[in-house]
Amino acid sequence: MISALAITYNEEKNVERYIKSLSFAGEIIIVDSFSTDNTVEIAKQLGAKVVQREFDNFSAQKNYALSLANHDWVTFFDLDEIVTPELAEEITNTLKTNPKNEAYKVKRNFYFMGKRLKYSGFQTDTVVRLFNKNQCKYNGKLVHEILETSKTIGKFKHHVEHQTYKSFDNYNEKLTLYSKLQAEALFKKNIRPNFYHFLFRPWYRFMHQYFLRLGFLDGKEGFIISYVHAFSVFKRYIQLWTMYRNIE
Repeated sequence: MISALAITYNEEKNVERYIKSLSFAGEIIIVDSFSTDNTVEIAKQLGAKVVQREFDNFSAQKNYALSLANHDWVTFFDLDEIVTPELAEEITNTLKTNPKNEAYKVKRNFYFMGKRLKYSGFQTDTVVRLFNKNQCKYNGKLVHEILETSKTIGKFKHHVEHQTYKSFDNYNEKLTLYSKLQAEALFKKNIRPNFYHFLFRPWYRFMHQYFLRLGFLDGKEGFIISYVHAFSVFKRYIQLWTMYRNIE
């Protein structure tokens, strides 16, 4: 049996599709960060178990969800990832045949502003989405958490469609949250921002994503996403700077 886990905040547009796509799971558990829309109500109506927990960081939230799972094997998809019937079948067939690995990753097809970006750094975007909870855990990073395992990681043949873009403001808000959490992590390490962080790091992020990772081949969408990601790096160090000066 499989436990399907997720963390949510204001996902009413995606939660029904998410739950229905995971009908193969023995249970669906959602850890919600006190959504202000109808996420919780919809999830409960569709039979999911919903537990609300104040969000502190991604690793802690996901590890808490793991503690609630009743089965050893778990899936941990984001709600903006579309689990196709083909991938669902591949997951169930993998577990039926005495899996050789304790974790499996999947390739994500990334969509931004209505267009699939084939470059801009997303050509190698793979994430672990099925694993044995007894052999894996999320590390302590506040953002961009990584699943840690000492075992080899397999890879599924089928992909997920990553529809993370809702609107430009929503995407920018998401990057702002990431910048804030990264600033908090740097603050704990006593790293103080300087001109290198304010000038070079954002410039390098843009150059790396747009040129080295071939973002220019994604057209204007590649330029926009490279620019906003570079600006989010700048915001990270602005937020860090304000933390040292106790500025709200």
